[in-house]
Amino acid sequence: MSFTPEQTTELIRRRRAIFPKTYIDKPIPKAIIEEVLENANWAPTHRFTEPWRFRVFTGDSRARLGERLAELYKMKAQGELFSERKYEKNLQKPLRSGCVIAICMQRDPEESVSEWEEIAAVACAVQNMWLTCTAHGIGSYWSSAKALQQDREFLNLQEGERCLGLFYMGYHNLPELPGKRGPIEEKVTWM
Repeated sequence: MSFTPEQTTELIRRRRAIFPKTYIDKPIPKAIIEEVLENANWAPTHRFTEPWRFRVFTGDSRARLGERLAELYKMKAQGELFSERKYEKNLQKPLRSGCVIAICMQRDPEESVSEWEEIAAVACAVQNMWLTCTAHGIGSYWSSAKALQQDREFLNLQEGERCLGLFYMGYHNLPELPGKRGPIEEKVTWM
């Protein structure tokens, strides 16, 4: 099967950040989650280090993730900084999602490529995930989840591994959203 340039362009330009607050209560089939992950596995990778690693939260594990995110928020936002609304948002966001995937990077033990190249490879893997979700009509959103990035124990991170955020996924009923990009001519210098 081949894809036309027009089909490829349409898929890329239809990709949007769709936030969990808009997700509906509809489970994502495991086969689609596996396809999303397999497509991530086909991202470009310098020297074939394949640095992407994933922790998948579905079913009851989403509640444990929400509890941990809320707990981390509560520990950070002491006193006047604490907001009950933000606490509840952290608690509920994973539960609103059909699936949440922790995006992790395993640093090449040989350090044969620079760290930024491995981070870029993981970002390419996430783009593949995002495009696959878009093709299936699944909304998705990559959150930095800063507090969780430091929680090595909860994610069972291995030596040389770090968390780069959470990828939320869920079906939604939103109409197709318009894209917002400035003109490419403002961002290109021809040499």
